Amino acid sequence: MSDSFIGVDVGGTKVAVAVLGDGELSHRGIQPTDATDGDALIDEICTLVESVRGDDARAVGVGVPSVIDFDSGRIRASVNVPLADVPLRDILSERLGLPVFVDNDANAAALAEACENGEVVVANLVMLTVGTGVGGGIVVNGRLYRGASGAAAELGHTVVATGLADGAPEPDRFPQPGSLESLAAGRALDRLAEAAAASRPDSTLGRLHAAGDEITGHQAVEAAKAGDEVAVDLLRVLGERLGIGIANMINTLDPDVVAIGGGVSIAGELLLEPAVRVARAYVLPGVGTETEIRLSKHGPTGGVLGAAILAKEELTRRDEREER
Repeated sequence: MSDSFIGVDVGGTKVAVAVLGDGELSHRGIQPTDATDGDALIDEICTLVESVRGDDARAVGVGVPSVIDFDSGRIRASVNVPLADVPLRDILSERLGLPVFVDNDANAAALAEACENGEVVVANLVMLTVGTGVGGGIVVNGRLYRGASGAAAELGHTVVATGLADGAPEPDRFPQPGSLESLAAGRALDRLAEAAAASRPDSTLGRLHAAGDEITGHQAVEAAKAGDEVAVDLLRVLGERLGIGIANMINTLDPDVVAIGGGVSIAGELLLEPAVRVARAYVLPGVGTETEIRLSKHGPTGGVLGAAILAKEELTRRDEREER
């Protein structure tokens, strides 16, 4: 019986779990995120892990949309889930009786995106996960870049649009106004869709609104795919905002790949085309000439796959350190 590794992807709206064995994901499960409080969410994670756990499970990897102290597995800060200041790794390790490794969810997705059949094939990569929020992960020379404190790559909180004529505005709560997350996340698309539904009653979103439906970004994506011009324009706006952030990342890091994943990426070319067009226009000439900007190869499974790969890699490193 070969070893297996369990990956958990915790998001603002859903928690997904899957098992990685022999290079393939299986035994998947998904539940709406129980954000009642931290204890409820931890209970949900444990229940999902136990629902797919087999006798061959060696370790669990968990990706969380939070600032993580990677060495300790403690959540330092969290915007979309109630886990701030929680020693998540220790709690889950004790409850599950398995080694657990906790990292930022976009770090996990970046690791998956840089790998093929479990091996790193992209040396330098930037990952943007566009979902409830905007997460970021960076791979440099084939390894995740976590920075001095283990909390690097909060790319969604880079500020891409703000007025500075009179100096810096007073900081607001996170996500800050003008940040990539405030302007280009799924929640931003929700707001754009709601406004369009109210102002354009002749559009698909307007008709759904008139029928009493709740208007969300998901509906905007579906309407855009069906050819609704108003919805297509909303994704143009979101994509162009994303493109400004991508240009900043290319100007800073000159990576081999910028990959876009997360739930909003199901919009495909409707999101990618404006993002690429604007990013290329804002990149300094001579920079990013080798950079490919593309959608995630793994789609919605990227986070949970990356979490499982994280468990496998970190357990291997831990075992090697203990053997020395």
